Amino acid sequence: MPGPLKTEAVVLRSLRYGEADRILHLYTPDRGRVSAIAKGARRTRSRFGGRLEPFFRLRLVLHEGRSELLTVTSAETLAAHPRLREDARALDAAARACDAVGRLFADGEPHPPVYNLLCRELALLDLDPQRATLSNQLAFRLKLLVAAGLAPQLSSCASCGEREHLVGFSGAAGGVVCAACEGGGFPIAEETQRFMVEALARPLAEAPDASPLALRQAERAINDTVEHHANVQLRAAAPSRILSA
Repeated sequence: MPGPLKTEAVVLRSLRYGEADRILHLYTPDRGRVSAIAKGARRTRSRFGGRLEPFFRLRLVLHEGRSELLTVTSAETLAAHPRLREDARALDAAARACDAVGRLFADGEPHPPVYNLLCRELALLDLDPQRATLSNQLAFRLKLLVAAGLAPQLSSCASCGEREHLVGFSGAAGGVVCAACEGGGFPIAEETQRFMVEALARPLAEAPDASPLALRQAERAINDTVEHHANVQLRAAAPSRILSA
């Protein structure tokens, strides 16, 4: 039934619409990704102030009518994350985290762990913008794969079950592959496999570090998995200037 919907949400994107409105792409714990319009949000005396910008964590009241587009009727700030906005790398990392969530998880699919993970990532970037490293972003994406049911097989060959000589990764197979099955994937270093295992095992705040080669291979493994099993292409986890630094 149409009516008010009270929910927390993270603003993934905020777009200008018409003369004074905003269209918001939101991620919520109970509805997943939703879209809403905030009427008059861009007026100088708008009751929403500046809190409908990307990366804000909000407590919202939305009106649910017959349209798929909800209407924002009330917004209270839970976390504005001001510090990450002052650092270019943290700002970029936050944008890529929100983009990955928006691409991987469809409208109307509730995933409370994804919401909690995104809130945790934004809070970490705000607490210490220096956490905006490639290893942190890849650890976040690996945990997203788990939430999406796409966790890569890392302890044995995803094709034949062999536990030794794991020298490659196959997105189609869904994980690491042995020397005999490597033809369906690409070579990876032992350090790459170790990074992925540790990134999944550790809290997000304790993401392991690795060499640039291992991180590039881990990102390729993540992207291949997502493309094969979700038909989604993720943006690069970091700008090329950072990858080559």
